[in-house]
Amino acid sequence: MTTPNLSLRSWLRDLVHGWEAFWFTPSDPATLALIRMLTGAMLFYTHLVWTIDLEGFFGVHGWLSKDFVYRYHDSPFAWSHLYWIDSPFLLWASHLATLVVFVALMVGFCSRWAAVLAFLLTVSYAHRAAGALFGLDQINGFLALYLILGPCGDAFSVDQWLRKRKLTGTLPPSVSANLAVRLMQLHLCLVYMFAGFGKLLGDSWWEGTALWGAFANYEYQTIDMTWLAGWPGLVNLMTHVSLIWEVSYVALVWPRLTRPFVLLLSVPLHLGIALCMGMMTFGLIMIIANLAFIPPAYVRHIARKLWPNKNGTLAVEPRESLASSPHTRRNRRKGVR
Repeated sequence: MTTPNLSLRSWLRDLVHGWEAFWFTPSDPATLALIRMLTGAMLFYTHLVWTIDLEGFFGVHGWLSKDFVYRYHDSPFAWSHLYWIDSPFLLWASHLATLVVFVALMVGFCSRWAAVLAFLLTVSYAHRAAGALFGLDQINGFLALYLILGPCGDAFSVDQWLRKRKLTGTLPPSVSANLAVRLMQLHLCLVYMFAGFGKLLGDSWWEGTALWGAFANYEYQTIDMTWLAGWPGLVNLMTHVSLIWEVSYVALVWPRLTRPFVLLLSVPLHLGIALCMGMMTFGLIMIIANLAFIPPAYVRHIARKLWPNKNGTLAVEPRESLASSPHTRRNRRKGVR
């Protein structure tokens, strides 16, 4: 066999091994569990807000009638359990049960079932509240969806605490934990990529004035940023940095060399949206989604620092080390990380 054929076979073999390692390397669910807690808290808060005028938003005589919502969606797939609730009592009972589900997801009680119900309820509320849907609900929805796929209750959860009372030892790393986090990562990359490419269609982003339009809009303003009118160069710089970051995210977040810089820059960018434009929940959920790129070992390290036992031992027990995983050892021998 010729040398080019051997090189091609070697390249294809490495490609297959890399693909398998990317998707199917067993992983500690610590990162997934952290996202579960924060997503559950965000879902609870964002749906608790509906309680201010629940019947006005979702009642039979509310602002948006069921007939209007049907016509608005014009799709048989825009289902909602709220369509079939006509009684104020049942509406409140259903809403309170929804909040209980989100609390269960946050604390990790019956985590897998809580994730299933959380996803369905998130979509259901979004369909019924036509016209109120925006990026926050979409990010909430896809995070809840991928939590279903992995063992999100295997760490930092009531489920873990209950299991420790019955069993000893730690669970092995999980392939499904890695799969769920990978899907979150790829979905987030697509969100940024399409958002960035969409901005490239607007002249104001090329000119560097797009952010001024947001700062000068009093409808979204929580902090007065109009002083930037005297600093047009700074507005141009902020606009172009945010655009370049968003467009390049899909490429630069994967290499280990550039990933820390990409993730660190996501914090001021999204906090800026949260604080300056009044979209606090959207800014926070985007930061939560970016946590999918934080290694589980680092999450464990922070958890150990925050929650030590009274006797000085660690309250957060690590799962079986990935170094002991046969799959990981095989990948390392082949040079796959």
